[in-house]
Amino acid sequence: MFQENLQQAQDEISTIRSIIKTNENLRATLLSKKSTEGQKSEDYIKLLKLLQKDLPKTQEWRIYDHCSAVTKLYAIYENFVENLITDWLRLLPGIVLNYDDLEKEICNTHSYGVGRLLREKDKKRYEHLSIQKIINGLYLGINQTKKYELLPEAFLFHEQNLRKNILEELLLNAGISNSWTWINRHKSTKLFIEEIRGGQNTLEGELKQLISYRNDAAHGVLIDEFLGFDALLELCDFVDSICQSLADLFTSKVIKKKEINSQAKKIGKITEWLNKPQAGIATIADASLAINSNLFLVNENIAYCQSAIIQSIQIEGESVTEVEATEEREVGLKFDINANKGLDLYMLL
Repeated sequence: MFQENLQQAQDEISTIRSIIKTNENLRATLLSKKSTEGQKSEDYIKLLKLLQKDLPKTQEWRIYDHCSAVTKLYAIYENFVENLITDWLRLLPGIVLNYDDLEKEICNTHSYGVGRLLREKDKKRYEHLSIQKIINGLYLGINQTKKYELLPEAFLFHEQNLRKNILEELLLNAGISNSWTWINRHKSTKLFIEEIRGGQNTLEGELKQLISYRNDAAHGVLIDEFLGFDALLELCDFVDSICQSLADLFTSKVIKKKEINSQAKKIGKITEWLNKPQAGIATIADASLAINSNLFLVNENIAYCQSAIIQSIQIEGESVTEVEATEEREVGLKFDINANKGLDLYMLL
């Protein structure tokens, strides 16, 4: 549902990882006295000498790696949050059909944001917005003449970096509540804190540190302590984990919204997860399932929300291609992803 945004962010993070590794390998090669010794081709030695001619000082080179990585990683995180909110706001009118049924926070933010955009419409960043575009969605919502629109720019005002409290406020104003609780519970962020950090820091602390690094780099502060090779790669892992948790959070909110508005329904729960790869027992009711059907596996308590494709179905040990469950019954299901006992099964209608 928000996988395109997540994939784009992960691709950009992967590029940063590659650059960090390439620079580290390049340094090791160019600074090694053995690099021009031994049985090397003439062209290889000529290239090395050419590169070594303009070689930057090692510390300055590492500072540059540090500054460029932290600046770009923060930008990926901030852009990802804004892109998620943008897509969420574009989906909402198709889920909550009546503007008056939206959460109060959304309507208040929308009207305030429209007013602010009208005051700031001459700024370069808003030159793509006409007055009609700014007010049209709000007008349609209030008058309920036809499908309303939620202009993303009206929700994306934030004067400060996206620390925990600013992030929570930004998301809450767009109708996404309990965001930090979800992020803390998510498997990717828990894995980062427990295994990479050994439980020695918190997510809030990690985010503060990233923002501090980014601000120092962006504002030209003299940097005498910089992150090394391993630490920069770990920072990539941190931003990756935050992005994964946020993508799953937004997906879960869409599923819950669709359930409230009769566009999705809970059809059962995984009661047992088997040793077989990606297979379990589920109790389902009031649903028809077939191989290649798409379900969403959700559990808010553990911050889990994943899309899953049914690869096989078993009834009392016999393989079938489809199952009709008018009343509650047990079925064996194999998915294209791994899952857990206790996950609720949701179907979009």
